[in-house]
Amino acid sequence: MSRVGRKPISIPKGVELKVSGRTVAVKGPKGELSREIREGLVVKLEDGVAHIEQTQSGKMASALHGLTRALIQNMVEGVSQGFTKSLEIHGTGYRAAVQGQKIVLNLGHSHPIEYPIPQGIHAAVDQNRIVLTGADKELLGQVSAEIRRFRPPEPYKGKGVRYLNEHVRRKAGKSAGA
Repeated sequence: MSRVGRKPISIPKGVELKVSGRTVAVKGPKGELSREIREGLVVKLEDGVAHIEQTQSGKMASALHGLTRALIQNMVEGVSQGFTKSLEIHGTGYRAAVQGQKIVLNLGHSHPIEYPIPQGIHAAVDQNRIVLTGADKELLGQVSAEIRRFRPPEPYKGKGVRYLNEHVRRKAGKSAGA
């Protein structure tokens, strides 16, 4: 049995968690999320606290016990507080702008890159920083990874798109011949 899976999930005020069959739906002030849970696990609600229990024994049910609890906890936290991910742009002439429901990135390519912002994610640009916010932690991480993938930080000059406070290991460039 998983240590993480045994922990209870406290549901704050203003957040509503519903279980119907194998679907768990969470609704709160920042939005609503739903997710299907796998067979072998069941969610039980009592007095503002949710518990994840295994109905089957086996390697797969044990492996998914803690994962399911963490996913539901992230759903509850996302609809109550929300999540934020920040990206920094380093490089001369590199910049970003939000235009409607897309982010326009100028990252040294021959053309500007237009990235459509998915439903449920909000983006803001402040000088060389892109701030992404949303209720779905998984989608937020995927969007930030896709934006970073357009120009990952390179090791010689450090130019590119990186996460806030990400350490980029720098390499020495060419040394002058003797």
